[in-house]
Amino acid sequence: MSAAKRFFSHPNLVLPNLPGVAAQLLAGFDDDDMTLAGLAELIGKDPALSAKVLRVANSARYSPLRSVASLRDATAMLGMTTLRKLTIATCVSGSFGVIKGLDLPRFWRHGIATAHLATELARVSGIDAETAYLGGLMLRTGQLLMLQVDPAGVAELEKAVHVPGQRFSLEYVRWDCAHSDVTAELARRWQFPDSLLLGFQSAGRPLEGERFSVLGGVLHLAEVLADAIDLGLPPIDTVMTHQGDLVGRLRLKTSWLADRLPDPAGLAEEARLMTGG
Repeated sequence: MSAAKRFFSHPNLVLPNLPGVAAQLLAGFDDDDMTLAGLAELIGKDPALSAKVLRVANSARYSPLRSVASLRDATAMLGMTTLRKLTIATCVSGSFGVIKGLDLPRFWRHGIATAHLATELARVSGIDAETAYLGGLMLRTGQLLMLQVDPAGVAELEKAVHVPGQRFSLEYVRWDCAHSDVTAELARRWQFPDSLLLGFQSAGRPLEGERFSVLGGVLHLAEVLADAIDLGLPPIDTVMTHQGDLVGRLRLKTSWLADRLPDPAGLAEEARLMTGG
């Protein structure tokens, strides 16, 4: 983590601020007493976020039978889990704004793919799926901070990524830390739940820690699968070829995953809706 902290002391770094709505959602992340009405009221405090939620609710992705005109209708249609995910995802993506040197639509497609894949992997690994979704979405955001400090280095490294999961190892060689470590430090400053901090901290090298983190392993594997989708490679064959030890440690059977891989067109639409593109 010490190597990751060096990025935060660099004069070029502009640290993003987490919007108040997202901060309140995170503060109550494990609050089972949160109701749909309470969530709608919280979202309603942010007009821009409210508009995005209504736009998503009316999108072809959710195929509403009638126009959704109010937050109450949107929350009823989307449900608690989807609405929480959408709200946090929109807030997180909006926190970073426009960053030069990276294909942001592609970046967020990859993040959403990682989030969905982490959710599926979490369900069969016995860990909280909503935590895994947020972890998958956030996992590469540390790279956006690294890009501010060393844009040439990040751009050069991205061109060298030809094997799913290779980004982690290349970053360790170049900076002695990976994007997941930088994300962990950002998440600490944003006061994310401890379970997520531990997951981020172990995601870069999930099999090398003294204690194995299931969430860290899930996040690493989800990013490898998202890499394979992004690079046009067969995801299942890829993880069995390059991540067989991790698959074994998580005690996963990959046969079920083939039917749960996200559709690339759906990822693009979700990224567009989430970022307002």
